[in-house]
Amino acid sequence: MRRRLSLGVVVVATVILWARLGSAQMSVHIGINLGAPPPLVAVPSSPVMYAPSVDGNYFFYGGQYYVFARGAWYVSREHNGPWVVVAPEFVPRPILSVPVRYYRVPPPGWRHWRAEAAPRWEPRWGRRWDERREPPGERRREERREERREDRR
Repeated sequence: MRRRLSLGVVVVATVILWARLGSAQMSVHIGINLGAPPPLVAVPSSPVMYAPSVDGNYFFYGGQYYVFARGAWYVSREHNGPWVVVAPEFVPRPILSVPVRYYRVPPPGWRHWRAEAAPRWEPRWGRRWDERREPPGERRREERREERREDRR
């Protein structure tokens, strides 16, 4: 019994150490250096906020910060990182639906796109990001947020 318990403790400690080392290695520096959380402004008709004062494509949604830089998405729970790369299919749909006009540093290829429309993700990523379903409860949370906004008016 003691052997099993000892082995269990060793396995748990190894897994925790491995997870910490793994997440530290996945963190990426993307050039966002903010001393304090930037002022956020709501994207109209969206649950997403953006930071007009940040020189980058900086968004906030669902308690996390998202940055689109160098053709990739990054996420963090803190305003200044650590940043982790996010596969397109795991970027929340409301973030991907933000109109081009709210990207402070749009890629050069977006110059001729309609500013009031969402970026065209399909040519680069295929339909993977659009084929996935929202997590259970996500749509209902968005509906409740929208109801609260209407109540405040």
